[in-house]
Amino acid sequence: MEQETYNYIVSEQKWQKQWFDDKLYEATKKNKKKFFIHFAYPGVSGYLHVGHMRGFTYCDVIARYKKMIGYDVLFPAGFHASGIPSISFSKKIERKDETTIRLLKENGCTDAFIKKLTDPKEVINYFSHVYVEDYWKRFGFLIDYTRLMNTISEGYNQFIIWQFHKLNEHGLLIQKPHFAPYCPQCGPVAVDKSETDVSKGGNAEVLEFTIIKFILSDGTILPAATLRPETIFGVTNMWVNPEVLYQKVKINNETWICSEQCVDKLTYQLDDVKPLPERISGKDLLGKTCKIPIVNREVPILPGLFADPTIATGIVMSVPAHAPYDWVALVESKEHIDPITIIDVQGFGTNPAKEICDQLGIKSQKETQKLDEATDIIYKKEFHTGYLNNHCGQYAKIKVSDIKDTVKNDLITKNLGVVLREFSQDVLCRCGERVQIKQIPDQWFIKYSDETLTANSKEHVETMNIYPEEYKQELPKILDWFGDRAVIRKGSWLGTEFPFKKDWIIEPISDSTLYPAYYIISKYVNQKLITPTDMTLEFFDYIFLGKGKPKQKIWDVIRSDFLYWYPVDINLGGKEHKTVHFPVFLMNHVAIMPTEFHPKGIFVHWWVTQKGKEKISKSKGGAEPILQAATLYGVDAMRLYYTHVGAPFVDVEWDPEIVTKYKNRILGIWKLAHQIQNCKNTEQQNLDHWLQSMVQRRIQIITEAMEHFDLRVAANEIFFELQKDILWYLKRGGGNKKILKNFITTWVRLMTPITPHIAEELWHLLRRKGYVSIETYPAVDPKLFSEQDEVGEYLLSKAVDDINEILKVTNIKAKKIYIYVSPGWKQQLFTIALQLSDQGKLDMGTLMKTALADPKLKALSKSVSQFAGSLVGDIKKLNETDRKRYRTALDEQVYLKSAQTFFATNFSAEVIIFSADDEKRYDPVNKARFATPLRPAIYVE
Repeated sequence: MEQETYNYIVSEQKWQKQWFDDKLYEATKKNKKKFFIHFAYPGVSGYLHVGHMRGFTYCDVIARYKKMIGYDVLFPAGFHASGIPSISFSKKIERKDETTIRLLKENGCTDAFIKKLTDPKEVINYFSHVYVEDYWKRFGFLIDYTRLMNTISEGYNQFIIWQFHKLNEHGLLIQKPHFAPYCPQCGPVAVDKSETDVSKGGNAEVLEFTIIKFILSDGTILPAATLRPETIFGVTNMWVNPEVLYQKVKINNETWICSEQCVDKLTYQLDDVKPLPERISGKDLLGKTCKIPIVNREVPILPGLFADPTIATGIVMSVPAHAPYDWVALVESKEHIDPITIIDVQGFGTNPAKEICDQLGIKSQKETQKLDEATDIIYKKEFHTGYLNNHCGQYAKIKVSDIKDTVKNDLITKNLGVVLREFSQDVLCRCGERVQIKQIPDQWFIKYSDETLTANSKEHVETMNIYPEEYKQELPKILDWFGDRAVIRKGSWLGTEFPFKKDWIIEPISDSTLYPAYYIISKYVNQKLITPTDMTLEFFDYIFLGKGKPKQKIWDVIRSDFLYWYPVDINLGGKEHKTVHFPVFLMNHVAIMPTEFHPKGIFVHWWVTQKGKEKISKSKGGAEPILQAATLYGVDAMRLYYTHVGAPFVDVEWDPEIVTKYKNRILGIWKLAHQIQNCKNTEQQNLDHWLQSMVQRRIQIITEAMEHFDLRVAANEIFFELQKDILWYLKRGGGNKKILKNFITTWVRLMTPITPHIAEELWHLLRRKGYVSIETYPAVDPKLFSEQDEVGEYLLSKAVDDINEILKVTNIKAKKIYIYVSPGWKQQLFTIALQLSDQGKLDMGTLMKTALADPKLKALSKSVSQFAGSLVGDIKKLNETDRKRYRTALDEQVYLKSAQTFFATNFSAEVIIFSADDEKRYDPVNKARFATPLRPAIYVE
């Protein structure tokens, strides 16, 4: 492949074929030290997008690095096929969804094949193939493809059944009533940040309203829902929407009037709910009165367009003294109703809602942002400082923060109230239906609230390698908060049947906790060396717990593999897994597995976002397709983009222009490698030693970064700093063939984990045998460090920068350029300051005291004092590497004079170098006084 014709697509395909033909991806046991890494397997619900590839790429980079430093690496992958995502996709095909069918055709699917995708299992088979061939292999991932599996296979089902038997044996499976998210089409669904089952509303919380039964004159119930039932004593009126058609519903022996949407909710949550055909316009309720329960006071029903039929019951009770929305609505209604103050709150008088509205200048119900702010202020103030007053009868003088559920429970006990659960925002199932909350009387739970399990899990967190560190600090709090999780669903679900309740399916989060352990077995299942019928409870007990005796020879082989590869060293996933997957992954391991097999590490990466900072989501569209991006930019360019564009622990915005810059950098490296190959042999001892030293310095930084999985720092050193180093070397006239050969050989090995395709191509260009992917990663050679030459080249580069800046600003044609290196006393003071810094004693006072103890420096006390002031700050800014460099003695004048040929090549003017100590120097404006050991001074004429 010639210098000007680097074809990344041809290169990628060539090396991928060779890697996979030679099975570089297979995990082998050779080195007696292992590393087990995997990513959170993707749900099978459609084509993936460029956002997914960020975490996948991190995994491959880390796996390749570990392989090159001598580890046996196990990097498996699979497909999370449980739940309803593939079912939702197949239903889109059934109803001939135009967008879905168009997308399939754009990806090469025929009409006949698309028809097959009405079967959810065909959806799983198709997309599993796409993920492997079009994404993972296309990006060169050395995943162990012999271990591929999905979560609805027979073998995996057997594994999950064993897991739940173990949980039951440990007393961690319990039954109790439960209110669960429920799709009318698909059955129960999980609502969490991972959005496994839903297309919208994964962040929704469940709000628990108290429905209070206000009574009309004919005995009909007018139910109003509230989050603050204690405010019932301050109700002055009711709000109904005159534009809404309300519905009657029979509940037990009572007749209620509420919105049609509320009737739907009630049918899922209460017993004996019978919707009636009669409808009542909100207008027909206006002018009537109803009685407040407990209080037994009549209040009028007023029009309120803000009474939303989709929220709670569609009927709102009004507490204008304490609710800013109610106060403003009452004022605009022009009704002469006096607010009733029921809470004495610090800082407010008899009408807190009016006072806060006046303070914020609120005049209209349309000022929703201000009204939300006012509500937040009032509610917080009342909660923390408020007491119920004498209007509240038996509850008087109770602090608001202490009342908790007291009023609610009393209302329910007296049959004057019931609980209604509702999401804080709209939640849509992947099938498109609105998700409700449904009562399940005998739900099964994993008892994550178990105190011993929580304590043991928190204790284990302390031993783990968790990235970022902030998540390690956060995780124990999440474990404290983590409650019992409902684990079974009934309806159109794929997955494993729950062993203790026929026809109920284990939900997707609960069947993806111990799954890394199944990767040990899946290889042998795929090779048909063991069948699902062989995978009994006794089989898993032997493999994972060492209990019992093997019934087949293959049991010992698999057990040996498990003992070698387990535990997991890194489980890598997106930040959406912080509060769901990672906690259950950890707690199930702690609950079931022996201590030595508890996970060692978790790596959380942030998202790739679209414009507007929204996470890219395949269910929401708008993401650049992977194959299109790989063709447009090149795989190595995208791998470099993911590792370098931002730290793993920040969101990055997908920007085609930025990705193109990484593509150009890859092409630039290809051209630079050819330029290096064609250099004429020249030797410059100082310069050659400098390049060797800088390479070792970079290796040192890269190795430390990779060991802490700080991939951005490593990528920056490899693809930016090392490139700057070699360009400076070439600019300086460097051309030592041996040095250059060592440089590019080292550079190629360093870049291999991140950009393996161009690395293999360059390895081939160097006429090296085998694959660079399985070469040894460069290690630091301390003998090649030369701090003296590093300092010298640094000073030279700063001198060149300053000269160029002066020439640019002054725009003069220079005849002579004078460079002044720092005087001896400044270098002496610099050395003293470095020594004090090493001892942790560097400050202005200590520096001056130490310096003035020397007679020579004391004689220059005024100058010393002036220089010391800036020196303290400069020294504190130096990193450890720079400190080490500057501890080395260097004759600056001699070093810069050794670069005269370089100066002559780069500047038409004569360059003359003086020491500031030289009394015969030419220095008409006393520029030498500005020279420091960190930077020479420049004068141009």
